[in-house]
Amino acid sequence: MIRSRSFAPYFVGNAASASGTWFQNLAASILVFRLTHSPFLLGVLNFCQFVPVLVLSPWAGGLADRLDRRKLLLVTQLLSTALTAVLAGLAWGGAATEWVVIGFSGALGIVSALSIPAQQSLIAALVDEEDVPQAIALNSMTFNLARAIGPASAAGVIAALGIPWAFAINSASYLLLFAGLLLAKPRDEERAERSSLRDSFRLLRERPALVMALLVVMVAGFGSDPVNTESPAFAHAFGYSDTWAGVIVAFFGLGAVIAAFLVAGRVAGSRRRMALTLGALGVGILLFSVSPWLALGLPLLALAGFGYLGSNTSATTRLALGVEPWQRGRIMALWSIAFLGLRPVASLLDGALAGTFGVRVAGVVLAVPALVGAAVALTTLRSWRSSPASSSSP
Repeated sequence: MIRSRSFAPYFVGNAASASGTWFQNLAASILVFRLTHSPFLLGVLNFCQFVPVLVLSPWAGGLADRLDRRKLLLVTQLLSTALTAVLAGLAWGGAATEWVVIGFSGALGIVSALSIPAQQSLIAALVDEEDVPQAIALNSMTFNLARAIGPASAAGVIAALGIPWAFAINSASYLLLFAGLLLAKPRDEERAERSSLRDSFRLLRERPALVMALLVVMVAGFGSDPVNTESPAFAHAFGYSDTWAGVIVAFFGLGAVIAAFLVAGRVAGSRRRMALTLGALGVGILLFSVSPWLALGLPLLALAGFGYLGSNTSATTRLALGVEPWQRGRIMALWSIAFLGLRPVASLLDGALAGTFGVRVAGVVLAVPALVGAAVALTTLRSWRSSPASSSSP
């Protein structure tokens, strides 16, 4: 059990903010889809939201290693509050066109790119060193509990009150994380005097295990993209209204929450476990995409969410504990590139495939990297076992 009093207010605030983010994401996706009925523009929406992470994260990682991470996060939460409040006002006034929504998503993406490395690095400073694996697992559980609860709640709010209210609720949620950060008191850690992108890649050259962990994070991000990007289109493909997108995302999150309880406190999984979790992600997404009925597809999504969380959390823990505290900002910047920065590529590919061949084909194609990763992990495991020098499990 985590004993730090600083982690609790952060955990509560982050849970509220993460849930609010799903209100934002679902409302933006539904609004764009209602205005255009274009699966491709859903991909563009996600591209604009996450491409700033790809471009700015190396620089943001240096900031996170040099500056006070808590103060940096306080500033970004206020910026996010202001942006989402303005978007809610525009939506109430009927001025939120598809390109306005996409533009604000891009602006929020810039703020997120600045905050993610600092936020991921701050977690280790809120708990004792021996509690870091559990804190990372609980932090992952926060996002996936939000994934399970937030979209379904957002769908209810959108159906009952309208899309502007969903934007407004997200705006308020940033203030709850702001309050949690004010109450949290991270322990003092050494800061880097300088930090550059070259330093980040030097870390990867010196420690190849970090590269493998980043690849797992990237594969997990690609595998989860059909749920994140095309959920309104999937709802239509199954013959339901677009608000059922919240249910689709929620079942994926439910599987992830179950996995979080099972992996909490473990430093990292074995190669066998990594193969199984990546396989569960790929198989779940693939079978959901080809399922003829939503009732059959939802449990498969839960299986995919279980595999997603299991593989991603193990890899993230390896990254956080594989470097010194003053290097965590830059390594978590690389994490954000692998997990979120490459989402624009996945989203555009997802949207282009869905627009050309249908959303089910897009889901099958995006499941392939996870299946390949599982196969590689199994192959290397068998090769290692067949070696005369092998004497223990990896």
